[in-house]
Amino acid sequence: MPTIDLPTGPLFYTIDGADDAPPLLLSHSLGCDHHMWEPQLAQFSKRFRVIRYDGRGHGASAAPAGPYRIDDLGQDALALMDHLGLDRFAFCGLSMGGMVGMWLGINAGKRLDRLVLCNTAAYLGPPSFWDSRITAVLSDGMAAVTEAVVERCLTEDFQRHHPNETASLRATLMANGPDGYCACCAAIRDMDHRDRLAAIGTPTLVIAGRHDLATPQASTQFIAENIPKSRLIELESAHLSNVEQAEAFSAAVLDFL
Repeated sequence: MPTIDLPTGPLFYTIDGADDAPPLLLSHSLGCDHHMWEPQLAQFSKRFRVIRYDGRGHGASAAPAGPYRIDDLGQDALALMDHLGLDRFAFCGLSMGGMVGMWLGINAGKRLDRLVLCNTAAYLGPPSFWDSRITAVLSDGMAAVTEAVVERCLTEDFQRHHPNETASLRATLMANGPDGYCACCAAIRDMDHRDRLAAIGTPTLVIAGRHDLATPQASTQFIAENIPKSRLIELESAHLSNVEQAEAFSAAVLDFL
């Protein structure tokens, strides 16, 4: 199992595609893991060296003591690319992964060829929402929030017609350790990129979901309006646009990259 050993513990990653293809780093949503990108893998790996990883507190990666900061998650991504000897790369992140992408654009923009920010927000308050979620999960485990998260991630119609994908998401959410999940909730709670988006000089694609209640259109519109070299597209999806509109998502990202 490929991992890098960080001071905070191992970080799991996996690579698909030709070794000499341009690198593309994919970063998943809160509560998910690298398997979230399976709908894109076949298409993306034809053109890119696709690097997927489990963010700290998720999947096969370590869950060091929290709370975490978006800075920590961004530094993890850079450490992975340093470990692989990749100075420049394209980046695609969804939700929490998109927050990491904004951090990279602000703090390490010279390393990015292109940036894709999906179903995400530069600020996702109020803090009381995250405090309540943290309290619920630490008290009652992931079962306290899983059904509500599924409802926000996938439209009712998609859930009805794609029971296997819905069950897979539910199982992934339930598999999270409460401590690591809550530490990432704290990172999102305390993140605020709003005043720094103009510092992102990387060409950027922003993807929104028309039915996304977690990061609604106003959030993605704000990002697109404040990153100078950006454009916004909207898909017929809820929060996990790469799952619900897999073909349209993949085509839009590949066209942009």
